[in-house]
Amino acid sequence: MSVDLHQLLESVNDEQSFIRFVGALSSDFARERLLENTSPSFPYGAGALGWENGSVDTFLDAAASWATASAKRSLTDAPVSNVWQRCAAILLAGKFYE
Repeated sequence: MSVDLHQLLESVNDEQSFIRFVGALSSDFARERLLENTSPSFPYGAGALGWENGSVDTFLDAAASWATASAKRSLTDAPVSNVWQRCAAILLAGKFYE
């Protein structure tokens, strides 16, 4: 069963919900690997479930790049009130940000 990661992100508010989110993100990646083994996507686009970054180094680089870009954009906004959700959002961005 597939979980809506964006919906789950909205419920992150403490350590336990963050851990559930990380587990769901991991399961999403594993599911995409299985789908890609069965029926590979076009090599120059996102995978079956939207994963742009299929290795730890590219995933972490994308997450860090998104965090930097989004932090610059939000400098005029109020400070982050939910650090657990911010951390989860950074990890989710590693899935799609290039």
